[in-house]
Amino acid sequence: MGRKVTLATCSLNQWALDFEGNLTRILKSIEIAKQRGAKYRLGPELEICGYGCADHFYESDTLLHCFQVLKSLMESPLTQDIICDVGMPVMHHNVRYNCRVIFLNKKILLIRPKMLLANYGNNREFRWFSPWSRPRYVEEYFLPRMIQDLTGQTTVPFGDGVLSTKDTCLGSEICAELWNPRSPHVDMGLDGIEIFTNSSASYHELRKADHRVNLIKSATTKSGGIYLFANQKGCDGDRLYYDGCAMIAINGDIVARGAQFSLEDVEVVTATLDLEDVRSYRGERCHPHMEYEHKPYTRIKTDFSLSDCDDRCLPTHQPVEWIFHTPEEEISLGPACWLWDYLRRSGQAGFLLPLSGGVDSSSTACIVYSMCVQICQAIKDGNSQVLEDVQRVVNDSSYRPEDPRELCGHLFTTCYMASENSSEDTRNRAKDLAAQIGSNHLNINIDMAVKGMLGIFSMVTGKWPQFCANGGSARENLALQNVQARIRMILAYLFAQLCLWAQGKPGGLLVLGSANVDESLTGYFTKYDCSSADINPIGGVSKMDLKCFLQYCVKSFQLTALIGILDAPPTAELEPLTDGKVVQTDEADMGMTYSELSVIGRLRKISKCGPYSMFCKLIHSWKETFSPSQVATKVKHFFRMYSINRHKMTTVTPSYHAENYSPDDNRFDLRPFLYNTQWAWQFRCIDNEVAMME
Repeated sequence: MGRKVTLATCSLNQWALDFEGNLTRILKSIEIAKQRGAKYRLGPELEICGYGCADHFYESDTLLHCFQVLKSLMESPLTQDIICDVGMPVMHHNVRYNCRVIFLNKKILLIRPKMLLANYGNNREFRWFSPWSRPRYVEEYFLPRMIQDLTGQTTVPFGDGVLSTKDTCLGSEICAELWNPRSPHVDMGLDGIEIFTNSSASYHELRKADHRVNLIKSATTKSGGIYLFANQKGCDGDRLYYDGCAMIAINGDIVARGAQFSLEDVEVVTATLDLEDVRSYRGERCHPHMEYEHKPYTRIKTDFSLSDCDDRCLPTHQPVEWIFHTPEEEISLGPACWLWDYLRRSGQAGFLLPLSGGVDSSSTACIVYSMCVQICQAIKDGNSQVLEDVQRVVNDSSYRPEDPRELCGHLFTTCYMASENSSEDTRNRAKDLAAQIGSNHLNINIDMAVKGMLGIFSMVTGKWPQFCANGGSARENLALQNVQARIRMILAYLFAQLCLWAQGKPGGLLVLGSANVDESLTGYFTKYDCSSADINPIGGVSKMDLKCFLQYCVKSFQLTALIGILDAPPTAELEPLTDGKVVQTDEADMGMTYSELSVIGRLRKISKCGPYSMFCKLIHSWKETFSPSQVATKVKHFFRMYSINRHKMTTVTPSYHAENYSPDDNRFDLRPFLYNTQWAWQFRCIDNEVAMME
């Protein structure tokens, strides 16, 4: 009958500039697709070189190596008799484009450049690429000689065309084009294209997955059709984690889907679908001869069928329900997968974490434990790549982890760095949590180092600073807190470099940070303290979400030591104790609660609020709790703290991007770091409003 098609899409854990590894993973996905009977395979955006090449896209080497990999793909027997759709940069008329290269049996059928570039959030595509600005226009592209010699083609079609097989028609979207209000699939559907494909490099943010799914369902609900979504997966060398979710939809229903988080480097999703279902759906709902007024798409004809003549007995896929992860599950899974990718690709032998017994460092510890849980499960499920990576990291080719706690003992070192200002309560909480997750736990006292540093200062100046509690000034008090925090950073790196050496083992450890997104926002941390680490898995997560995450860990991992940690007030423990008890708390130091900070952070970044507009919004949302003058005081206090401390964000540890109000200065939240901290004009506007209201 020739109406049922088997199609494949995939999620690949590509790595920027790892051309050898990327080629292997692409070929593996094609092999799996063919084994499942697919005649078309779609891959992620820029999969040949990796999406995160950044300024390496400027280099001619990157373009050269992409064509070399393309040549290897086309020469491989695995790519015969299947349409392969791969992503790579291409330079055309001295302009660099983000492209799909579609080929079949050693012939390039079409090069389709991206038309709508992503240039928001973490994306900076306009820096490296130009958009193809000629809709439904196709011209000739002159192939490099190495490809000409292989294909026998001198030129191939380049532009906004679609692929016409003997039985159907396919059109491409690339990543952000799906999110755009003028998505190409709308016009393509009205022009009779039946299969839409989207190759993406879409990164994880908390509570985002449903947006992606709903857009794809909506794309095929409006005018029918089949939609394939491919995405990158994993850490490709940056702060982002690409979260898979490869899927296939038809007429508004998801019929096949991949995992959002997993340790599989190659995940292929296939579905067999009936083209007549698309045609029947459109026959009732769409009238393109009445609605479509544009120039029709250029159809690139190919003598190939996606269906077989004898397909009567071939079952088609039915709709599936998409169960979304809770935010707590996302925090448990996403950063853990990111940490594993970073560890196995960095060549290091594990992690070291200064574990204070508070919510933040305990959250980082639980994410490492979650990583170990996922590794053990992947090995149990037969993932040979994960087993090989574990054996390489621990330097033992016979090792096979059976239990997450046992694996944690091989990969994870925690240390409690006590001072005279530390309480027994936090020491015991850190010790109990370390015992439950199985980390190698060290107890270190830093008083000797602190006194040594202060001794040097005293020898030079003849002064010995004192805490406020002992009669000192605010400046002395802050300096004494900072010296403790910075010594902890120095000791963390010393132990990370040498503790395995002391045990006669090879390798070093990556130092993990544990400052949350709200503390980064206000600068409530010491520059170059324990927040200065190699990487930070919670730097993009709010304090409120971390508390919910720890409650999840109590239930899911039976880590009962977290109950006492959750009940304790957050504290830096840098000031003297009173009767052996902590009197310093984070929220008192900051002058606002973490819950209030979370609201303010979203208004600043997501709602694009300055001081005045933030005040105008908060007087309504906080009217049951605070008077206008109290709201004004909080807004002013926040902006003073934020602007005084913004310089700290220029050196902050690279953090997993999880929250869309992150203040990450690297490329997500670009702001000055030297402010006029008086905010005179802005605050006067607020004062005028308060005066009129009160």
